Amino acid sequence: MTQPRPDEFKPPPECPVFEPSWEEFADPFAFINKIRPIAEKTGICKVRPPPGWQPPFACNVDRLHFTPRIQRLNELEAQTRVKLNFLDKIAKFWELQGCSLKIPHVERKILDLYQLNKNVADEGGFDIVCRDRRWTAIALKMGFAPGKAVGSHLRSHYERILYPYNLFQSGANLLVSWTNFVQKPTLPLDTSDKEYKPHDLAERQQFVQPAESCCNSARRAKRMRTSCVKTEPGAEPCENRPNLRRRMGSFVAKPEPGQYQQGFTLTTEENDWNKALLPSSVLGSDEDRLLLCDGCDDSYHTFCLIPPLNDIPKGDWRCPKCLAQECSKPQEAFGFEQAYRDYSLRAFGEMADSFKSDYFNMPVHMVPTELVEKEFWRLVSTIEEDVTVEYGADIASKEFGSGFPIRNGRFKVSEKDEMYLKCGWNLNNMAMMDPSVLTHVTADICGMTLPWLYVGMCFSSFCWHIEDHWSYSINYLHWGEPKTWYGAPGFAAEQLEAVMKKLAPELFQIQPDLLHQLVTIMNPNTLMSHGVPIYRTNQCAGEFVITFPRAYHSGFNQGFNFAEAVNFCTVDWMALGRQCVDHYRLLHRYCVFSHDEMICQMASKANSLDVVLASAVQKDMKDMIREEQDLRDNVRKMGVKHCEQAEYNLLQDDERQCAKCRTTCYLSAITCPCSPGRLVCLHHIQDLCSCPLTNYTLNYRFTLDDLYPMMNAVKLRAEFYDEWASHVTESLEAKLDKKKSLSVFRSLINKSELKMFPDNDLLRQLRLVTQDAEKCSSVAQQLLNGKRQTRYRCGGGKTQSQLTVEELRSFVRQLYNLPCSLPQAPKLKELLNCIEDFQQHSEKLLADETTGTAEIQSLLDVSFDFDVELPELPLLRERLAQARWLEGVQQASTQRSTLTLETMRRLIDQGVGLTPHPSVEKAMARLQELLTVSEHWEDKTSSLLKARPPLSIETLSETAEKVAGIPAYLPNCLMLKDSISRAREWLQEAEALQDEDSIPLFYNLSDMVIRGQDIPVQLGPLKQLESLMAEVQAWKESAAKTFLMKNSHFTLLEVLCPRCEVEAGSPKRKSKKAKDITQHSKKKMVKLDCHSDVEKALSETKDSASALATLGEVRLQEMGALSSLRAANESKLLPTADCMDLKVCVCQNPPMGAMLQCELCRDAFHSVCVRASSDSRSAQAWLCPHCRRSEKPSLDKVLPLLASLQRIQVRLPEGDALHYLVERTVSWQQRARQVSSSCGLPDLEESFATPPSTDGKVSQSYPSFELTTHDQMVFYTEQRCIPLQDLSVELEELMVEGLLLQVSLPEITQLYHVLLNGLKTHHTNEHLHKSGSTPEGTTFISEKKAKRRLEREAVEPERRDKAKKLQNKRQKINKDKNLERKAASTSSSHSDFSQSDDSEEEMCPAEGCQQPEGDEVDWVQCDGSCNQWFHQVCVGVTAELAEKEDYVCDNCTISDGR
Repeated sequence: MTQPRPDEFKPPPECPVFEPSWEEFADPFAFINKIRPIAEKTGICKVRPPPGWQPPFACNVDRLHFTPRIQRLNELEAQTRVKLNFLDKIAKFWELQGCSLKIPHVERKILDLYQLNKNVADEGGFDIVCRDRRWTAIALKMGFAPGKAVGSHLRSHYERILYPYNLFQSGANLLVSWTNFVQKPTLPLDTSDKEYKPHDLAERQQFVQPAESCCNSARRAKRMRTSCVKTEPGAEPCENRPNLRRRMGSFVAKPEPGQYQQGFTLTTEENDWNKALLPSSVLGSDEDRLLLCDGCDDSYHTFCLIPPLNDIPKGDWRCPKCLAQECSKPQEAFGFEQAYRDYSLRAFGEMADSFKSDYFNMPVHMVPTELVEKEFWRLVSTIEEDVTVEYGADIASKEFGSGFPIRNGRFKVSEKDEMYLKCGWNLNNMAMMDPSVLTHVTADICGMTLPWLYVGMCFSSFCWHIEDHWSYSINYLHWGEPKTWYGAPGFAAEQLEAVMKKLAPELFQIQPDLLHQLVTIMNPNTLMSHGVPIYRTNQCAGEFVITFPRAYHSGFNQGFNFAEAVNFCTVDWMALGRQCVDHYRLLHRYCVFSHDEMICQMASKANSLDVVLASAVQKDMKDMIREEQDLRDNVRKMGVKHCEQAEYNLLQDDERQCAKCRTTCYLSAITCPCSPGRLVCLHHIQDLCSCPLTNYTLNYRFTLDDLYPMMNAVKLRAEFYDEWASHVTESLEAKLDKKKSLSVFRSLINKSELKMFPDNDLLRQLRLVTQDAEKCSSVAQQLLNGKRQTRYRCGGGKTQSQLTVEELRSFVRQLYNLPCSLPQAPKLKELLNCIEDFQQHSEKLLADETTGTAEIQSLLDVSFDFDVELPELPLLRERLAQARWLEGVQQASTQRSTLTLETMRRLIDQGVGLTPHPSVEKAMARLQELLTVSEHWEDKTSSLLKARPPLSIETLSETAEKVAGIPAYLPNCLMLKDSISRAREWLQEAEALQDEDSIPLFYNLSDMVIRGQDIPVQLGPLKQLESLMAEVQAWKESAAKTFLMKNSHFTLLEVLCPRCEVEAGSPKRKSKKAKDITQHSKKKMVKLDCHSDVEKALSETKDSASALATLGEVRLQEMGALSSLRAANESKLLPTADCMDLKVCVCQNPPMGAMLQCELCRDAFHSVCVRASSDSRSAQAWLCPHCRRSEKPSLDKVLPLLASLQRIQVRLPEGDALHYLVERTVSWQQRARQVSSSCGLPDLEESFATPPSTDGKVSQSYPSFELTTHDQMVFYTEQRCIPLQDLSVELEELMVEGLLLQVSLPEITQLYHVLLNGLKTHHTNEHLHKSGSTPEGTTFISEKKAKRRLEREAVEPERRDKAKKLQNKRQKINKDKNLERKAASTSSSHSDFSQSDDSEEEMCPAEGCQQPEGDEVDWVQCDGSCNQWFHQVCVGVTAELAEKEDYVCDNCTISDGR
């Protein structure tokens, strides 16, 4: 996790978040009053409405247009603005002399000129720092690393940039000082220095706000006229701004005459200097060296200036006189500018979203709020980056409509949303509800009693401020991205103001009321570092944020959003409201409304006032009358004699403002005939004019005699509440026997709720006392009942409600000190006495060392009646635990099998936790000794068992004898004994195995080796047996390499043994007929159903003869099953069944395209399914993947394997199977010669003399495509099979068994070709002899047509679509295979077609062949006599026609006479 940078923003703690229930949410003022004790400690809080509270958005979006404020972020922060103001002064100073300010870089960062200037000034100035050589200390103070000569660089930069300005500001002898300055070497400008562009803060403030903006943002009450600002003839429009919104921050007051006394004045030395710089008209003219001042148009010689100028400066240049005049101008107050563009809500949102997405380079909804927060505070604190945003603030809801629905508004509310019209949380209702004091303010105050709208964008901010008149405020975020808030509690307001004035005094010198202008922020981390408590929160859409009286708050927007805010005041605010008016008077700040007028207005309606409000009004009015009486008496003493009644309530607020403090006058004011329209309050009578006080007139709204009856009327209204309050006070302060019961306190609370008395401190105290009394009563009753919440009989620990004895004593005293009396107090006192008796008995019992467990347990049982934490209970439990532990040790030691190492460790761990005792320590020592001995022998035994090489059986036996006497359960020692026992048994078996005369069986030998390797004892014969096993394994690998094909799934034993599982088609299914035949044959033989049965039978045989007999039975079973399978496959290929219903090949699909027939199982296979593209036609009989199980090595390779196995002298099933395979092969050779001579076949011995050709093909030629041996079959085979019609059973069995042999013999190949070619030649000659013609082409064509006709007729109507797809596939396969056969026949000399025909067939023979190209080209074959292939597009045949109809080319049509 990366550590944050030292200057990185650290978020303050979160403010409270409240989630009221629907019941609490019903009354907003009651809920706010309820949370006030918690929330006012943080200044701000957040309220989440109950789920489902979603008011409709009622603002007229189309009509909403506003002009936002422009905010430059780094000008908002107080300390950053001070630096910018300073840099602007420096830049202006050099700009007036024709130079631009460039801020240098030191240690790869921009030099803070303000901090450098401040540090030098704090050290006493440039001369003192140079004299004392304190530049290194200044560099360290500014955060630079020591030892890099940074101090000399800082001195050079100060001397070049800041020293001339400070000399100028100090008013020293510039002639001497500047001359000395010129003589010093100047530091050349660094090319990396950044040119500073002045912010021109003062110039940007000089603007006039648009009239409609002023009107919309007017906050003051409107009475008897429509204009908002009164402008006297000849006066500037903003000379007086009484009606401007107090938050605008846009207007900048002009300085009053004489306000600034810090201007630059020329000293005597400067006059001398100016005399030296006389205009050229006095000293003569040198026009080439004349320099004209851009301020006063005086001309000067460049060589007369101090310092002299070598060149004419670029830009404007000011002479020393104008320079002094410009730099002495007072700085303007800071405020926000208004944007030049008027936005609609949609246009502002597009701009805001575009700004945020471009700034963070990601979608607006994906930017984390933490990232925006840190970036905001980084931007406001830097002078290097200028980021400008806009904020639509203080938009009047009266003109454009509130976001909440209102009655008789333009927004039509649905029936389900009518509840929001009168909801108290609707901000249009909140300020004017009965509990709000502002209901008695007669005029609408925009932003205070009428909501204001706020449209924000990313980084737009609202600066530190408190609400007008220190009132409450509530803000609701209708929609959009969150708004981040920071707040300080009301009690820290003065502390926050003091910190800001301390850190940025320059700003408050310019604007004393800076914090009331809403234009300045300060980093919360800075405020917190100075002790100001700050809290934060993120306000999301649909949430409220409430600020409390005098709570400073600020914040910024995370993005585009729409919020609405309004002020409200509750009864508890009234005292603060009067205090705020006094505070405004000291600051000379105007009031939004007259507090005295509001109080008198409420007093005039005394009969209708709420009793709570009446009581508060009576108290406030009492203070008001007393202060007014004192002021009027003082005025009379000062000599004011004239009095006159004035209807101040009929005047506008700006017409009755005090000329000094701007307080709105209501009860009284002082006027003078010399100044019509000017008045002052009674606090500032000396500031009215210079006339004698006898000329003044006291204007009053009410006489004191009028005010007292008003106060008495309110007092009568509040008496009922006062009576209740008096009763409460009396009950709370009652002593001893005069205390009331708890029921009286409850009745007082019920009465307050019934009469709706205020939730003030008195009521809260009453509730608090009552709650405490109820809790004390509940606890006392629990203690008396002896109930324990979570205590077990032998458990320890203190429950939540448990008290110590001392706490119980204190609790009893608390009961007697409560303001009310409880009936449980005397009973609890009696309980305390019983507990003290128990403690005395326990002390006696613990002092006796011979105490038994029963007595301890009985005393503990007595303690269960006391729900009090007793210090004696742990001691009693410890004594009981010691006794029980000793009992456990005794019980474990009685049985050896239970005393394990884990048990001993557990008992020792338990004993360690016990309190020390002699008996416990003695038992612990015995256990520890036994555990040490046991662990020693366990470890030693484990190392002996793991030793490599293993130890001898004698060594292990000695160790086993030593551990036999240990009285504990030791697993390794038991394992040692077991290993010794198994080793002795194994050695006996090995000795017996060597003594036997017969050859050992592989399985027995393997089992012996495996068991021997598992015994951790040195076994002598094991290495010999392992060596023998290695030889057997090597032999098996050699045999597998000889027999098994690459990637074969057969094992070596499966290949060498006869097949016991003969399957047809797919390896997962057998035909029913084949199954029946196989089952019938099994009944006559040994039941060896699968390969595992054969392997098991071979392993159970006692000698090789038995194994050979078993394999002979498997051979008979193999022959019978294969015979049945061949018959089943031959029968299913007859045309008696529907061709489409046949399931052939490994894919179990109907036959189509070129087929292959297995010579062994006689099943048909698709050529594309079983033959790879690299396969070439062989002279061998073709076998399917199920029938070809091995590589079929020659007999010469097999015989050495058998000989090497006999040398190993180990019997294994593979060896017996190989032995049987060799005997079967030799037997077949002899039988083949006998059969060939008896059946009159060509002499095989002569055939053996002429082996097949080297290319793997027989000398007999045959066509590439042939029909199957059955004339009725309608599919093609690529390779002929031996015809079975005229073949004898003996020859067929001989051929089948020869193909079953997993050894290749030349006799098998020759017999295959004799049977195949001899039968075909005979059949062909006979057929030619009978017909007398050559019908090969005609037969081929007719059979091809018959094939297509049968295929078409066999397809059922409902399966035509499927047949069509199969025919498409077959046509494509036939074409591809035909091309392959063409290529093969071209290179072979055994084709019935000529070389010329083959070469012609490689291309389309159609005249004008178009030679189509592409991944797939459609072909069609002539059904005439030529059998040639044509492109479909060349002969005009469509794919559909080629599938359904026969095609005959033009040549065949002419030759056949069609």
